[in-house]
Amino acid sequence: MNESDQHVESPELASLSLDVYGYQTRVRSSSETVLKGLAEDFAFFRRDAISGGPVIELLERDPPFDSAPPLRATVYTPRNVSYRNGNLTLIDYSGRGLGIHNRETGDFSLYSRYLDLLYEGAYLFLLSQCGEALDARHLHRVHALAVSIEDRAALVLLPMGGGKSTLALHLLQFPEIAFLSDDSPLIDRAGNVHAFPLRLGLLPGAENSIPPEQIRVINRMEFGPKLLVNYSYFAERVRPIASPGLIFLGHRSLGTACEITEAGTLSALRAMFANCVVGLGLFQGLEFVLQRSPREVFAKVGIALSRLRASMRLLRRSRAYHLVLGRDSQENARALFEFLQRTAIEDAKQQL
Repeated sequence: MNESDQHVESPELASLSLDVYGYQTRVRSSSETVLKGLAEDFAFFRRDAISGGPVIELLERDPPFDSAPPLRATVYTPRNVSYRNGNLTLIDYSGRGLGIHNRETGDFSLYSRYLDLLYEGAYLFLLSQCGEALDARHLHRVHALAVSIEDRAALVLLPMGGGKSTLALHLLQFPEIAFLSDDSPLIDRAGNVHAFPLRLGLLPGAENSIPPEQIRVINRMEFGPKLLVNYSYFAERVRPIASPGLIFLGHRSLGTACEITEAGTLSALRAMFANCVVGLGLFQGLEFVLQRSPREVFAKVGIALSRLRASMRLLRRSRAYHLVLGRDSQENARALFEFLQRTAIEDAKQQL
């Protein structure tokens, strides 16, 4: 298997063009179901046409394992095992699929008979590549929920499974709240917060308030079934950019009350270091990024410093609080909304 074998340019493949803050790519798929799901997820970034960029092909075919050379594995993850062959990285999804990533061109082909695998593999690949491209443009992801009120951003930092998406859905019940991202908003060098709105992910049982036509179910490679709430459900509430305002260091509690108290600068810095500089909770795509030359690895130091500078700029322009979430999700959203509304009014008075 060599680089010329990677793409099978089939005219019957439907395509999707994306432009994610300058990272352009075209997704082609033999499955309308897979392409429709990705088009819904990345609807904020869809374009009628783009000028270039990598090509992603998702092919509902038997994986071409027989034509792969007998390589030794280079990276192991819970989802897959990857192998390096010159400029190509081959990713084995437990025998159920085979991905081929051309690191020179950025192209990616994924072969599988399992539609959920084709969809999730492409979604995660896009997250990995977008993350790298945005870092290079000094737009850095933060593992947080981000909303805004009166043009001021509010970020809620919680670990994976902490309830960011559930909190987001409840906050959207208040018309004054605008939406930026439920999992990975972007911050620039000035500390401004940019939208990165994809689908919302919920665990089964949390979908009662969502119209059935706005919900999909995906069987994930690692963590089992997950409910996906379509972007179109909240599209009208998305705001492209907001100024820094508030940062909440989220905590879960077995209590019933939602509590909000001031947080120190050091606590906020530690939280931003973990959730932005290191990127805990953000999908990094180790099967793709751990294939670099020493020069590229050294360049990651510069990326980390850029993330740190953006984080510190955000902190300097924001106020930090501890947010303790109780067992009542609706009460958590109400208490947080009232706090946001109150601080927005106070800020407006100070500007008069």
